[in-house]
Amino acid sequence: MPVTVVIGAQWGDEGKGKIVDYLAQKADYCVRFSGGDNAGHTVGEFKLHLVPCGIFNPKTVCVIGNGVAVNPKNLLKEIDELEKRSVSCGNLIISAKAHLIMPWHTILDGLQEEERGEGKIGTTKRGIGPVFSDKIGRFGFRMEDLLSENMEQKLKKLQERAKKIIWEVYGYSNSDLLYDIIFKDLLKFRDRIRPFIKETEPIIWKACDDKKRVLMEGAQGTLLDPDFGAYPYTTSSPCTVAGVLQGSGISWQDINKVVGVVKAYTTRVCEKSISFKTEMPDEIADPFRERTGEYGATTSRPRRIGWLDASLLRYAARINGFTGLAITRMDSLGTFLPCYEARIWDGHGYIDMPCDWGSDIESRNAKNYLKTIESLVGVPIKYISYGPGRDEIQVVKKRHSF
Repeated sequence: MPVTVVIGAQWGDEGKGKIVDYLAQKADYCVRFSGGDNAGHTVGEFKLHLVPCGIFNPKTVCVIGNGVAVNPKNLLKEIDELEKRSVSCGNLIISAKAHLIMPWHTILDGLQEEERGEGKIGTTKRGIGPVFSDKIGRFGFRMEDLLSENMEQKLKKLQERAKKIIWEVYGYSNSDLLYDIIFKDLLKFRDRIRPFIKETEPIIWKACDDKKRVLMEGAQGTLLDPDFGAYPYTTSSPCTVAGVLQGSGISWQDINKVVGVVKAYTTRVCEKSISFKTEMPDEIADPFRERTGEYGATTSRPRRIGWLDASLLRYAARINGFTGLAITRMDSLGTFLPCYEARIWDGHGYIDMPCDWGSDIESRNAKNYLKTIESLVGVPIKYISYGPGRDEIQVVKKRHSF
């Protein structure tokens, strides 16, 4: 810090939540800059989808940036769940420019996925694609619209447009899009969320100017970026460091560190028909998934399990300019696959090495594995996570210290 960016270096689900939570213990601000409630960050027993992971530090101001798409119902549910467990959301701020996911977005998401037939991309059906389509098409509804005198007029116009598209293109019944119900629900949301809505850019700029410690929290992973990921099997908002600027208003000149979060292996949530080069055989992947709980934080879908792909990590490092790596799930790899050699794909072939270290990341084999990752990716490892606890993270003080 003062400005540290945390980016997923793989297909999402790398353990960014734990790394952000750890770093947020010393952060003055934590800013979520992309995605929506399709992204789940697990911190201890909590699964966060919209609220930044810094919320567990009562001294950290948490910002939902303009690049985040917000489902009103799910945001309130998340806030209620946190406060029910004595986690205050009094330090939460929401950008006036953040877009709302409306009921028609979730309907369209499901209809569009069905339209793809055998070419399904595995969307979460949370309305993410349609809300960002409307954002770019300039048919979006933003937080600031909730506070506008023209709120009702704009909402009515957008609702009528959505009903027309859904009926004329897909022949879908309009019964789920009754204006009176949508308007009533939005008024309830506005009444509760009004104090949180602010112009967040000046707040972030002042924090940077005052040399405050600012932590930028990404969603999903680099390989799901709509430009640089495996299109069309991607998400709909930026997942790279470029999204930090677009989704928060921060300047690139303020960024000091970019931490790429990497699992010690690779996971991916997608249709089985989609190519996954380093995927483990089912006889290894299936028991490994069960014992390590590799299921999606948002949808509970089973994650496909693969060996580490260093060639894709090099790609992610170049795209984002990683200054350091955070390796997660070292304990999972070392504890549950001791009968097999771990494999790392270097772009040309596999490098095999023992993975019998359990949770002992000081063991010779663990150090060799980490040193190999560093060497292949060309980025120093700064953090190593070897368990679920906040205290189970090792900070690497010196480069090539393995």
